[in-house]
Amino acid sequence: MRVITGTARGRVLKTLPGEATRPTTDKVKEAVFSAIQFDIEGRRVLDLFAGSGQMGIEALSRGASHAVFVDASKDAAAVVKDNLQKTDLFSKATVICRRAEDFIKTAEQFDLVFLDPPYGLNLLPSVLQRLLPCLSSYATVVCEHDIGQVLPSSVGTLTAGKTKKYGKIGVTIYRNQVTELG
Repeated sequence: MRVITGTARGRVLKTLPGEATRPTTDKVKEAVFSAIQFDIEGRRVLDLFAGSGQMGIEALSRGASHAVFVDASKDAAAVVKDNLQKTDLFSKATVICRRAEDFIKTAEQFDLVFLDPPYGLNLLPSVLQRLLPCLSSYATVVCEHDIGQVLPSSVGTLTAGKTKKYGKIGVTIYRNQVTELG
């Protein structure tokens, strides 16, 4: 697993051993970043259920201003820190070892969010709802999920685009549709 492009291009990232974490495949990562390429530069990123941190690291490598990585696993947090050191992106990041649901209660606002929770627990709809207060008015939320999981077409002010399928993986991208009163 490598960083695709940007300042850390080609750097090899460490993953967690075992089957507990599913690293995003290069094919999926390339497709996601192609779809959101104009939503990265200067943005504040949240990589929730971070695992190895590869999605947030890719965003930092491509010009995001700061990324917060959250994972409940101490081992995952350690891997994220190691990957940030390897890519020279540690100064632009915060790594938090905490349950996603607890973190969201106290989170600041983000412009770009990556969600890849454990499959089979159906966490995405409730996490999306809880995230709403943490999203800037122009936020983009990328959800990676089992292809069999059907996500809602909207959650609060978030509106989903078409779900893209990559083998057994589905990716749904939500855009915040907050309208300014004026």
